[in-house]
Amino acid sequence: MAQSQKHTHSSGHGKAFAIGIGLNIIFVAVEIFYGLIANSSALLADAGHNASDVLSLVFAWTAAWLATIKPKGKFTYGLRKTTILVSILNALLLFGAVIAIAWDAVGKFKNPEPVAGTQVMIVAGIGVVINTLTALLFMKGQKDDLNIKGAFLHMAADAGVSVGVVIAGLLINITGLQWIDPVMSFLIIAVIIWGTWRLFTDSIDLALDAVPKHIKLAKVREFLLSNEGVEDIHDLHIWAMSTTQTSLTAHLIMPGGHDDKFIHKLQEKLKHEFGIGHTTFQIENRKIEESCESNC
Repeated sequence: MAQSQKHTHSSGHGKAFAIGIGLNIIFVAVEIFYGLIANSSALLADAGHNASDVLSLVFAWTAAWLATIKPKGKFTYGLRKTTILVSILNALLLFGAVIAIAWDAVGKFKNPEPVAGTQVMIVAGIGVVINTLTALLFMKGQKDDLNIKGAFLHMAADAGVSVGVVIAGLLINITGLQWIDPVMSFLIIAVIIWGTWRLFTDSIDLALDAVPKHIKLAKVREFLLSNEGVEDIHDLHIWAMSTTQTSLTAHLIMPGGHDDKFIHKLQEKLKHEFGIGHTTFQIENRKIEESCESNC
């Protein structure tokens, strides 16, 4: 049995999380205050969306920290999978925010009320700046860390939503049509649902130990079989230990045997070509027919 002992964790983004969370908490308070004063469901919708993203950032930061805790006691894999559980929780929170936003927007359709378009534009404009700055904090790390990438995409999407709210305020000022405000709320809802559904389904897949989306099982199998001395393979399993770490276990049938260099090279190739950093192999030197009697 041979096993890789190398692990990588999300780290070095504590400052980015702290700044992003602080800025967005202040902005959410401002949006709620002026959303109520301006009587804007679009502004309140954006505030709800940003509030859920603040929680998302908090959970993502906490999960990233938990993932760095070394395995101990009954948690032999550590707490890495909290990053996946947090992704599911974030999706559920966003679905909850959608229901609240829709309820408010429907009320505005039934009972239209005047909306202060200029105030809406100013506050949402501030949101564009804050969300863009927050997204930039995660731009570098999102290339290598799916957890950081999630934070980056959330903030980038928020900046786009805030642009939409600015446009709604401008159109209300120009046309005087109050229904533009709740319509924009439903457009925001569509954006949230589109992103959240993907987050939810991907998170459920990882929680059920499905092969991560960025890895093609057939290609990994083909790669393993292409190595000299490997005649067959069975019990190949690939799953996510966290949103940033992938594991692999496999039985390799090698009648000619192997040496430690072979395993080391195999692990390095899997890490470099497929991003699989935690690997365990069981080498069998029996013939294929003998192995299949008990394992195939």
